Amino acid sequence: MAQWTAGARPRTLPAALAPVVAGVGVAAAEAASRGGGLDDLSPLRALLALVVSLALQVGVNYANDYSDGIRGTDDDRVGPMRLVGSGAATPGAVKRAAFLAFGVAGVAGLVLAALASWWLLVVGVLSVAAAWFYTGGATPYGYLGLGEVMVFVFFGLVAVVGTVFVLVEGLPAAAWAAGTGIGALACAILVANNLRDIPTDTVAGKRTLAVRLGDARTRGLYVLLVGLAAVAVVAVAAATTWWALLGLGFLAVAGPACRVVLGGATGPGLIPVLGSTGKAELVWALLVAVPLVLAT
Repeated sequence: MAQWTAGARPRTLPAALAPVVAGVGVAAAEAASRGGGLDDLSPLRALLALVVSLALQVGVNYANDYSDGIRGTDDDRVGPMRLVGSGAATPGAVKRAAFLAFGVAGVAGLVLAALASWWLLVVGVLSVAAAWFYTGGATPYGYLGLGEVMVFVFFGLVAVVGTVFVLVEGLPAAAWAAGTGIGALACAILVANNLRDIPTDTVAGKRTLAVRLGDARTRGLYVLLVGLAAVAVVAVAAATTWWALLGLGFLAVAGPACRVVLGGATGPGLIPVLGSTGKAELVWALLVAVPLVLAT
């Protein structure tokens, strides 16, 4: 069980919690602008959105473990436990675990679609497909340098805007700004991960964006994404309340991570950056959402 838990990569779970937290905050602000308040938001819908987000994150982690493992990409990987690459679990078992997680996300998403709008089923199918084909299939887009784009779209914009929509059935500007901030930090997690893996990915033929950009420019991209997340806080505040600027407090966590990245850390030295960036994303969400909720 400890190996399966490690294989689920729990350090990435803040990236699944953060979009829902941010979405609830924006939804509360939107409800207040309509003359309502926090009581107008459905706790059941928020909980279902959280289940979808967490299950998709676990599913994509197991799916990546399976796909990279059978390709041999994880044979000399530095970092979290790899079930297939280490031989701790069979590829078939890890694949079943991935689809079990996707199934949980699908059931919760189906209930959400019934409560809010059936077109959410299309979003759900696209989200699962994006999770699987990141490293799965004949031509995984993660091997083509497109991973960061899809993370930004699905773990940023779709996750945040989708949460806001199911709660208020609207698409306010603040939702898109929050989705941008969360998406930027979710991308930063992947950038840090791929920066660490440049040597092994190069040997394995995995042409991630980090491999394509090279070491120096990838480090610059990480800092740029953190900066974009800061700009997004200002955009959310401009659309809601200036108290949301408290969200800039995430820099207290992201700033030291930037110094490690710019300091030239490599291999195991970059592993703490993954955890710090995930924490920064969750702090971003909390420090933006809490003022929005309290202002209702």
